[in-house]
Amino acid sequence: MASLTGAARIVVKIGSALLVDRESGGLRADWLAKLATDVAWLKGQGAEVVIVSSGSIALGRGALGLGQGPLPLEQSQAAAAVGQIRLARAYEEALAPHGLTAAQVLVTLEDSADRRRYLNSRATLGTLLGLGAVPIVNENDTVATDEIRYGDNDRLAAQVAVTVGADRLVLLSDVDGLYTANPATDSTARRLETVEEITPEIEAMAGDAGSGLSRGGMKTKLMAARTAMAAGCALAIALGTRDHPLRALEEGAPATWFLPGLDPASARKRWIAAMKPRGEIRVDAGAAAALGRGKSLLPAGVTAARGTFGRGDPVAILDAEGRKLGQGLSRYTAEEARAIAGHRSDEIEALLGYPGRAALIHRDDMAL
Repeated sequence: MASLTGAARIVVKIGSALLVDRESGGLRADWLAKLATDVAWLKGQGAEVVIVSSGSIALGRGALGLGQGPLPLEQSQAAAAVGQIRLARAYEEALAPHGLTAAQVLVTLEDSADRRRYLNSRATLGTLLGLGAVPIVNENDTVATDEIRYGDNDRLAAQVAVTVGADRLVLLSDVDGLYTANPATDSTARRLETVEEITPEIEAMAGDAGSGLSRGGMKTKLMAARTAMAAGCALAIALGTRDHPLRALEEGAPATWFLPGLDPASARKRWIAAMKPRGEIRVDAGAAAALGRGKSLLPAGVTAARGTFGRGDPVAILDAEGRKLGQGLSRYTAEEARAIAGHRSDEIEALLGYPGRAALIHRDDMAL
């Protein structure tokens, strides 16, 4: 069984039905305040926390008096524009008493499909976490159309977990896990404690349950679990309607844990190692020795850059004799890499005309 205590990075997904009162369309402020206490507790345990939150359209439609039922695209986008302000303020006010800073991050599917935008998202989220902030991620419903939507925050949360290298993802829901059948209609249904592989039999257990406020059902949660597990991230489906749901999960509240075979770092390095390199970087003996000690590759240790590659593309890393040491994701284009090869990191701005990243390939993006 997985645990939240000891996790380095935790992503928590919160659905609209938990955050917004269905009848009034208003924020469930008391529940959110207790969730913020849980987040502060996790931060106190040394974890970095990202929240993927629904609720902007639900809050906005209440403020605009749009009522229940499906909305046309234009009204959904208008509701999101109003609701995003309220959602960000709600998290800011809930986290502030604990000395925590909330940061709003709005994304669309294009931000993970496009390599450059994905890398920018990864860098921004990583920087926010490094500065101690709690990113509040939401789909940018003010601009998203069906073609560029995730469509549900379960899969968005899984993509965020992959992006930040999280080792835990918690989907807070109106159910306490995955059951062998619908417990509302089948008295023999039993909840699964752990799942180590998503088989066709497991997939067949998923129904299409959901509230009038939320888009996701159990099928989307299994899709999220598949994505998370492939990246080495354990995922929990847990009941979010109770007070202090994260603390309750840690204390043994019923849930279903999906357990990966690898940790996030190992899964990521395996993924990088399997990619086809777009170019090669040759390094001197000093850089090769530093890589062997787990260091990042700095421009000063690079003797040559060959091929045509962009930022984020995989490149082979060769030693002075041409032997392959491994490969990694370049933080510079091939042209930029050739310009800064052999130079100190503090010379990059003068060479390129803008401040660059100290490492040409970061150790987290390298498989040796």
